[in-house]
Formats: sequence, structure tokens, C-alpha cells
Amino acid sequence: MIRRFRHLLPLLSSLFLLACSNTSQIDKSLTMPTLPGNWQEDTQAFAVENSWLSQLDNPQVQQLVSKALATNHQFAIQAYALEIAKQQMIVSGSKFWPELDLSFRSGRNKDNQSDTYADSNAINLNLSYEVDIWGKLSATEQVSNYNYLAQKATFEQYKQQLVVNVVTTWFKVIEADKLLSLYQSRVLNSQQNLEIIEAGYHSGLTPALDVYLTRNDLNNELTRVSEQATVKTQFIRQLERLIGEYPKGDLLVNANLPLLTNDIPIGLPSELISRKPELKASWYQLLSQDSSLAYAHKQRFPSIVLSGSVGDSTADIGDLLSSSSLAWSLLGSVSAPIFNAGRLKANEEKARIELKQGEQLYLDTLYDAFSDVENALTTEKNLKNSYYTMLAAQENAQIASTLSFEQYQSGLVSYTTVLDAQNRSFEAQTTLIKIKNQLIANRINLHLSLGGDFSVPSLAPSPTLKAK
Repeated sequence: MIRRFRHLLPLLSSLFLLACSNTSQIDKSLTMPTLPGNWQEDTQAFAVENSWLSQLDNPQVQQLVSKALATNHQFAIQAYALEIAKQQMIVSGSKFWPELDLSFRSGRNKDNQSDTYADSNAINLNLSYEVDIWGKLSATEQVSNYNYLAQKATFEQYKQQLVVNVVTTWFKVIEADKLLSLYQSRVLNSQQNLEIIEAGYHSGLTPALDVYLTRNDLNNELTRVSEQATVKTQFIRQLERLIGEYPKGDLLVNANLPLLTNDIPIGLPSELISRKPELKASWYQLLSQDSSLAYAHKQRFPSIVLSGSVGDSTADIGDLLSSSSLAWSLLGSVSAPIFNAGRLKANEEKARIELKQGEQLYLDTLYDAFSDVENALTTEKNLKNSYYTMLAAQENAQIASTLSFEQYQSGLVSYTTVLDAQNRSFEAQTTLIKIKNQLIANRINLHLSLGGDFSVPSLAPSPTLKAK
């Protein structure tokens, strides 16, 4: 028997080396992608800063973020998904250890021919262990480990996105409130105009057309106020849902829209890969697919399982486990796939194709991340220019609106000229409010795109799971 084994030793050694020689199949160029030395916008690339939320310096938004992290339902789902991945990692790691099972059986049988009864009792302790000679178990453990790391990075990305959603929605409520106040002041202005026009009409100084035009303008403004009140309530309900509350629409928000014109540190493009959680998750997922390919490859090699058992079987349950009747066995088995209609080979090829697909997905995620940063930088630059030009336009429009009404009262221009000038002033004020909020939203999303944390990472809240 030993001689036969010696003849098989070279074959087994060759299989072992072939199985263990399966190195990473990920394209080497992905580990060192070609990236520009700096962003396209001419900015100073200081290191990206964390704690961007503290720069807002508002207690209410800080409280809303803390509550969202504690009670948001989708965030809790992500926390549970992370815990599931952690438990799966423990399951995969347990396969390296022997499996020990205890079984007990007791029964009573009747012999119909002799009309007698017989008792049977048995107890067995079974031990099984798979020798990880080809690294199959190691490959499955790596898959679970990388999946856990990917889920952990995904959880971190979702946390950052949740904070961004809370803050941007909070500012949307503020913007809606400022617009509502503007529209209400527009109603008051239209009512005052109508009183003046109607007084002139009754005095015979103003034509009826101007009265109808003014009334039409007032009705339009009243409609705009109603619509804006609905928009504001909808944003409040969105904010309430984000913090895990019932969407009653009665959350009070009282704050101003800050003007953000200072530059922020943006770092270098090469730093984004190791900083942004979304890119980390995509890379870990790619490593998981690489390990899945290694497992599919090693599945085509023999499996070696060692098993042993200790047990006893007697008619009298009291005699179980007596030293004189205990029996034991120790077995070793080797099973190797011979014919499976190409199933294992197809599984390996499928895993290889999925890995190549994962490489393209990682590249797509990578360049999307760069695109988000570049677009945010360009948008911020253009929004700043738009704000200052619109600020000048607002001042000119307000002066024109005042002059047009004075000239109308002097009989120099028609009332349509007054309405046109007032609409221009109104649109300029509306646009200015919207641009300020767009600057804020773009700045917050730029922090997110750069991978900047809303708080100091070591002090960031950790997920809490409630046991039922």
C-alpha cells in the first residue's frame, strides 16, 4: 500500500502546486491607475478636512443629524446588513475547525413472527474535519472577509450620504421659507398697487385696463403663495422622514441661508481612491470576486475529509457508554470530481467573466467619483460668478421697479411697463435665493464627493442594533 502511495505522490504534489499557484487575476493596471496630478480647476490642493458639519455652526442641524443617525429606518437596515456580513464571516472561518456532533437514538421494535419486543438505544459522537490542502476554505473565508469589508465601506458611505441628505433637505426648507416670505411680500406689494390703481380709476385718472391688470397680478401672486406653502410642507415632511419621525409637516426651522464663497481644501485625485468609502467598497467587492474565482478553480481538485466516531448501541439504556461496549472508528476519504458535464469548468469560467465585469464596474465607479468632484468644482466656480452678477441685477431691477412706478404715476409710462419692471425685480430676488442654496448644496456634495467626513472619524457615531 505504501508503494502505491509513493506512485501517487508526484501526482498529488503536482495538483497541490497547481492549486496553490492560483494568484490574483485582477488586472495589475487597476492597482496603479493613470490619474492626473491635480484637478482640472486651478485650485490649491491642500489635504481634505473632516468635520465639515461643524462649520455650519447651527445647533438644530446638529441635532437633526444625530437623530437621523439614531432613528433613520434605512440607516438601521444598513447596520443590520453589516452585522449579517460579520456573522457570515464568522461562519466561513468556522469551517477551518473540526465539526463535532452528538446523536442519540432510542426505539422499541416488535417482531410479528415471535410476537416479541426488543429495545434499541444508541449514542454516537461524530467528528469530521476537511483538510484544506488546496486552500478552498481559505478562498471562501477571503470571500466573506472582503464582502464584510465592502459592506462596512458601503455602510460608511451611506452614513455620509444620510448626513448630506439631512443637511441639504434642511436648507431646502429654509430656501422654501425664504421664497414663501418673498412671495407674501409680493402679495402685499400687489395689494398696495391695486389700492392706488383703483383710487386713480375712481378719480378718473386711471383706465379700467390697469385695474384688471393689477387684479390679475394679485391673483397670480396669491396662487404662487399657496403653491410655495405646499412645497415648504413637502420638504418639511421629507426632513421628518429622514430623522425617523411621522411626516406631520410641522417641524419648525428658523435659520438663514449663509453665503459660502470661501475655498475648501480638495486634496489630490490620487488621494480620493483611499479616502472615499464608495471606492473602497467597490475595490473590496472586486477582491471578493477574485477570491471567488480562486475558489471555483480549486473546486476542481480532490477533497480530503477525516472523520471519526465513538459510540455504543445496547438494548438497555443503562448500559450505554460502558467501557466494555464502546466502539470507535477513524476514517479518511478522498473524493475527486471525474465527470460533471463541464459544470465545474463552467463555474470557473463564469467566475472569471464576473471578475472582468467587476473590473469594469470598479473603473466606472472610479471615474464617476472623479467626475463628481470635477463637476462640483466647476459648478461652484460658475455659481459664485452667477451670484455676484445676479446681485447686481437685483439692485438694478429694484431701482428700475421704483422708477417705473413713479413714472407711471406721472403719466410717462404705461402700467405694463410697471408690471414688467416689478416682475424683473421679483425674479432677480427669487433667483438670488435659489443660487445661495445651490451654492450650499453643491458645497456639501463636494465634501461628499471628496470623501470628507462630516465629523472626526474617531468620534463619529457607531451603529446601534436593537435586539428584539
